[in-house]
Amino acid sequence: MRLRALLETDALGLRLLGGEEELDRTVRGVMTTDLRDPSRYLSGGELVLTGLAWRRQPDDSERFVRILAAAGVAGLAAGEAELGPVPEDLVLACARHRLPLFSVVEDVAFASITEHVVRQVSGERAGDLAAVVDRHRRLMAPGAAGGGPEVVLDLLGSDLDLSAWVLSPTGRPIAGPTGPGAAELPHPVRTRLAGEHLAARRAGRRGPHRLTAANGVTYSLFPIRGGTSSGDTGDTPAPPLADWLLAVAADAGDWRDERLDLLHGVTQLIAVERDRRDAAGTVRRQLAQEVLELVQAGAPSAEVAARLRVAAPVLLPGLGSSDAPHWQVVVARMEGEPDGGPVAQALLEEILVDPRSAGAGPSDRIAVAHTGDEAVALLPLPARADADAASTGVEGHEAGLHADALLAAVGEPLARGLSDDARLTLGVSAPVHSAEALRGALEEARHARRVAAARPGRVSAAGHQELASHVLLLPFVPDDVRRAFTARLLDPLRAYDRRHRAELIPTLEAFLDCDGSWTRCAARLHLHVNTLRYRVGRIEQLTGRNLARLEDKLDFFLALRMS
Repeated sequence: MRLRALLETDALGLRLLGGEEELDRTVRGVMTTDLRDPSRYLSGGELVLTGLAWRRQPDDSERFVRILAAAGVAGLAAGEAELGPVPEDLVLACARHRLPLFSVVEDVAFASITEHVVRQVSGERAGDLAAVVDRHRRLMAPGAAGGGPEVVLDLLGSDLDLSAWVLSPTGRPIAGPTGPGAAELPHPVRTRLAGEHLAARRAGRRGPHRLTAANGVTYSLFPIRGGTSSGDTGDTPAPPLADWLLAVAADAGDWRDERLDLLHGVTQLIAVERDRRDAAGTVRRQLAQEVLELVQAGAPSAEVAARLRVAAPVLLPGLGSSDAPHWQVVVARMEGEPDGGPVAQALLEEILVDPRSAGAGPSDRIAVAHTGDEAVALLPLPARADADAASTGVEGHEAGLHADALLAAVGEPLARGLSDDARLTLGVSAPVHSAEALRGALEEARHARRVAAARPGRVSAAGHQELASHVLLLPFVPDDVRRAFTARLLDPLRAYDRRHRAELIPTLEAFLDCDGSWTRCAARLHLHVNTLRYRVGRIEQLTGRNLARLEDKLDFFLALRMS
């Protein structure tokens, strides 16, 4: 469609402020942004909608317009709802760069303009396929009349015979087809699709990305780009690592441009829904930020408790006034990435959702703040978790989120999306019940994160359980001491194994795992007890140690852990 056509639609409330000679430009899409630099999300031909939150001083207009002009956008529309009339410096900047400028009257929502442009662009390019996008107002409306992304995916199935799913960056299902016979994606497939999506984003490849999974189906992956993250300034771009993706069970390699344009239009509609959900999380983030600041400032416990009482019903709707939840703290740090704190915050809001859950709703129970390059999540655990733990034989202090389960759920796909110099490290506290204990939980989570940071891997996590064992000490042993200690005990065994293929190291590991039990170890290794005794004797001869002594067993155990 042409820019000129927008002025002919009175319902859009657009008024031309400059650039009349450029109104024959073609509009290929629409983007809403208040980022100071949205260039990474622009591909050319967009109508850019902005509320001007990026403008702090008159000079900002020149920089913003210069970026848009360099990206080849079709035009700029500035809303008057928040800051009033469009400033003169923006009008002049657009004139200098020959960028058409519109104002949007106060009572017209950007969503209405987005819907109109998507409908027109898809209608002109996709012909009969435009029926899907033409119904987007109903699709994305809240409440019973809408249904959110699921309705979009159902229409892709009914109108285009395409099965599609919306996934989180860790592969958790956000939305999927709901009609009769609707299929679910197996967990291994979802994890691999998410990993491929993040790896492609990391490499800078433009979507859609194609992948044939182990189930033999070829999937096309379309990124669903978010707007802004929840940083205090409001102008931090949402990190690509936190983007959702649209996975379509079809090979888009031979699709016509019309169909590709339509799918890109669908991702825009879903992005609008995500931005709306993200905006709804502002209260949760603010509550978490307030609690974090109180705890770090050493505020009286009564003041922290009062803030927690406000947070509890927001994060756990339906919680009674007498029901006090337990709280768990998760600390994350993103190293090697700019704006590490906001990036870690956006990621935590995705990865802390139970991977077994579906939909976007479960994230409503997660409140994440950030300070500096660190993000801190406050997780409520319903009081009934204690009863559930008792009924299953799990102690109360073992209930809640576990670091190893968290790492197993999110580690693989996220590691593929991190740059070579980037690392994500996570620490998880034990659940606590009182405001007095919250400061200790925060410090515990920070200590656990430092333990995770001492481990290899792009994504690592540690929990509170590890702070009461040797695991806490090992990462902080100097490298030269570690090498000398392990070499003194294990190098003679390794050398012997290389020469004789005697498997002394595996035998030692199994012997210690079996707590020195000859019969259990022999059964595990499928050896006669006498053969096992011979091997253990050879270990003792080569090292000068006695595996009947606790001290020597402990030394071997630590050497194996540090090697």
